[in-house]
Amino acid sequence: MLHPTKGEFLLSVYPIASGFAFILFEGPLAPYEWGIRYASRKTKRGDTLEQIKQIIEEYRPITLVIEDAEEKRSRRSLRVRKIYRELTRYAEAEFVEVVAYSKENIKRCFASIGVTTKHNIASAIAREIPVFINQLPPERKCWMPEDRKQALFDAAALAMTHYAATAHS
Repeated sequence: MLHPTKGEFLLSVYPIASGFAFILFEGPLAPYEWGIRYASRKTKRGDTLEQIKQIIEEYRPITLVIEDAEEKRSRRSLRVRKIYRELTRYAEAEFVEVVAYSKENIKRCFASIGVTTKHNIASAIAREIPVFINQLPPERKCWMPEDRKQALFDAAALAMTHYAATAHS
């Protein structure tokens, strides 16, 4: 498969209970590859890490964008925190810049366009990146579990927050 040359990709990763969502971007509104990958129940953390490492090896992104799970108000599980720590070590050893944004950073970024809820952020992303419109989960009610497709929009929100932050610097 022909890929753009190294340095043209930004990889955004968002772990979920059953695996992870990822998006490779060529530019701010230009996703190249995306998906939700699932991991084995018994070896979830190891499977998730190995699958993300394979994506890094195949596409050689210059930047990896993740959630700041070490931030004081983060409610991410110990498993996800370990994934992020191990992934950071691996990416840095592969000379991939690692950037982390908190949920607060994401909310501030999207508040600038008047949206603050997860569903509204996902809807704004789907409007800006039309290939994601069919992935948009229904609006979640308080008694409903979060749709797995939401993780794709969480990964996109991380990347778009990064693009917005670097555009101002």
